[in-house]
Amino acid sequence: MTTYPMKPLTLTALVVATMGTPTRTSELASLSHATEWINSPPLTEKGLQGKVVLVQFWTYSCINWLRTMPYLRAWAEKYRDKGLVVIGVHSPEFGFEKQLPNVRWGAKNYRVDYPIAVDNDFGIWRGFSNQYWPALYLFDGKGEVRYHHFGEGGYEESERMIQKLLAEAGAAGITKDLAAVVPMGLEEQADWADSKSPETYVGTDRGENRVSSPAKLRLNQWAMGGDWTVGRQAAVLDKADGRITYRFHARDLNLVMAPGAGGKPVRFRLLIDGQPPGPAHGIDVDEQGNGTVAEPRMYQLIRQPGSVADRQFEIQFLDPGVEVFVFTFG
Repeated sequence: MTTYPMKPLTLTALVVATMGTPTRTSELASLSHATEWINSPPLTEKGLQGKVVLVQFWTYSCINWLRTMPYLRAWAEKYRDKGLVVIGVHSPEFGFEKQLPNVRWGAKNYRVDYPIAVDNDFGIWRGFSNQYWPALYLFDGKGEVRYHHFGEGGYEESERMIQKLLAEAGAAGITKDLAAVVPMGLEEQADWADSKSPETYVGTDRGENRVSSPAKLRLNQWAMGGDWTVGRQAAVLDKADGRITYRFHARDLNLVMAPGAGGKPVRFRLLIDGQPPGPAHGIDVDEQGNGTVAEPRMYQLIRQPGSVADRQFEIQFLDPGVEVFVFTFG
């Protein structure tokens, strides 16, 4: 237990007695800092009074957020008529996620049909003192945070709390049945038991484990070949035939990439252990390892169908201009 000096506490009590009890401002008040709204007119703290509100912070290139989406989508649909309001706060990690057309594309492509507060200036993020993507906050009808969960998982616990708060708010017909969710494709849950590779940034701000040569890479080491300019967030390929090689251990390998200047598509070809991926290709690649970077987003390049082992991944870009941001795994 922390011991505080008595004099400041006494002074505080006197000030409160003089001024009256201060009005608490809900974190929902920070929704006023949204730079734009998608799928909805602007929502306000006052307009949400009496509602059970779920707020989730997200950014559309984040695989951790993508794997939560089947649950958010199901809850928004199942409990909408019971009084639940779901709000996605899009706080961008990368520069391309600040561009409203890209956010609209992400919302449509990933089927986010509930209200989205665009938080380009991080005003809502700061209002919540948030630090994570994804982050989920549940508010009762009084605007009080009653539950939060950071990261993936906790789905049953989160839905039980939704049910509890809706029942407290007087919603009828709230049963204990959970939403039926079957994640597919990109949204399929990670194989955490057999994933030994961490999120790996390519830019200088957070880049780790990069070595000078792809020869004899150890697990989670990676190397670049060709003419690259490496910036704080990303590496940009200046001439065609640039390569990145990574030794990894996971079922899935994803890479956040953006096309060249003006959105010019960039073709690529990838190998796993020196061979085309075949049945281990991700949804953004064919069996021969061919693909195209056409939008700024996360690309699933490898999904191994069988046993997982240390593998060597290599991607070759046939055109210049591609921006490469971060490897993620699952």
